[in-house]
Amino acid sequence: FPFRLFPLRERGMNWRAKPLTCQEIQAFKKSKEVMRRFIRAYQLMLRFYGIILINEETGELKRAENWAERFQNLNWYSHNNLRITRILKCLGEMGYEHYQVHLVKFFLTETLVKETLPNVKRSALDYFLFTIRSKRKRRELVHYAWQHFKPRGGFVWGPQDKLLKYK
Repeated sequence: FPFRLFPLRERGMNWRAKPLTCQEIQAFKKSKEVMRRFIRAYQLMLRFYGIILINEETGELKRAENWAERFQNLNWYSHNNLRITRILKCLGEMGYEHYQVHLVKFFLTETLVKETLPNVKRSALDYFLFTIRSKRKRRELVHYAWQHFKPRGGFVWGPQDKLLKYK
């Protein structure tokens, strides 16, 4: 069977790769070795994108030294956005929801605040945001995105009236 670095319970672009079962996910989560390799694979992909995992406990991220070069790649090649969505979904499946939150916030900051990844902005808002499993965390990130989106009136990822009242 073709090997998937970030397997999911849904079919991806590789039609030969089988979706994961719930039993397989539980078996993965019980294996310290599998989970250690999973985090190593995550770190490898982050480095490819110009990002470093600075805290394995919390999932906190920062730009790598080569971020400018790697971000240029992200801006030019939109197929990376599909991979990032897949990674985010897999983080959720494997019990790393806190990692999801940090990665989505990283991309929201880079696209909306620092404006370094303009060609990733739509994917961050349309897809990355909605991989977050926790409703509360997802709402926090939608509010964060709304706060930094320009023009604010063009924000369509949440109701304006609720965003205004959000605490």
